[in-house]
Amino acid sequence: MPTSPKFSAITALDQLLDRLGVGAARRRQLDMVRGELDRALERGALPVGARRSLRRLLEEEALGPYVRLAESGALRHRRVEGGFPPTSEATNEIRHKCVDLLREALGLPALHLGGGEVPLQPAPEAATLSGLARQLDEYLAGPMSPAQTRLTAVLALELDTAARSGELVELRTTDLGEDNAAVYVERRPQGGGTVEGEWVETSVLTRAALERWLDVRKDLVQRAHGTSRLWVSLWMNHDGVLDDDGHTTIRPPGMPLEENGLVTSYRVGRLRYEGLRRLLPLKMEALRRAVDAERQRTAA
Repeated sequence: MPTSPKFSAITALDQLLDRLGVGAARRRQLDMVRGELDRALERGALPVGARRSLRRLLEEEALGPYVRLAESGALRHRRVEGGFPPTSEATNEIRHKCVDLLREALGLPALHLGGGEVPLQPAPEAATLSGLARQLDEYLAGPMSPAQTRLTAVLALELDTAARSGELVELRTTDLGEDNAAVYVERRPQGGGTVEGEWVETSVLTRAALERWLDVRKDLVQRAHGTSRLWVSLWMNHDGVLDDDGHTTIRPPGMPLEENGLVTSYRVGRLRYEGLRRLLPLKMEALRRAVDAERQRTAA
């Protein structure tokens, strides 16, 4: 995020975002909208008054052209396969929700720009979750690549905690109890609200998976000069932000894994590793909902 925004409305928006107190996932979505609004102003695509006033920026007169431009892909901050394609239906719906959230925070009524909720992906049944645990146990009985080791630990921990992807990436090694017998998870509601932490007892499967991953992680982190984050990158990558010369910062292996990296590893691993495609839903969130439902059922 820019340290000194060019437009007064964006400065006011930054202040509003800092006060909202939403969860990490929702804040990333709001930051996406913030960046798009800033680029729309930069292009001169919105009314002049929207540059100086956050209220004017969030009025329908400005939001109408903003949403149309954003959905066309013209406000993307980087190219996708060499171009700027239209954004997906799911991204569009997220954008609409964020716009309404910002308006409501400013005391304005919601516009309800979306065309309805995006249907939830089907969640796995309890028997499928048991099958997933057995498959992960089979992995632990043999050799695994670093990527498979990390994913096995992530999935095992997810089966215990039903944590959101944004909650998982925030975990640190200091959140693990003695002998990995428990993990401290900070629950961050996606729509905002009070952050609540809890210790969750881990299964034998998860303890073994974490032990394997921590051995891999130790060497990676030493090369990157250390971090306490539990999940770290396996390969050299970049931060995705281009400077004025079109260059980006190269990040070595062992750097903290971001949420999009965690979700990507889930998506790739589901297709790459034997047995996972039939056990894992397309989206990690669907797995979380299934685990959460099962936890609630067994606790009842």
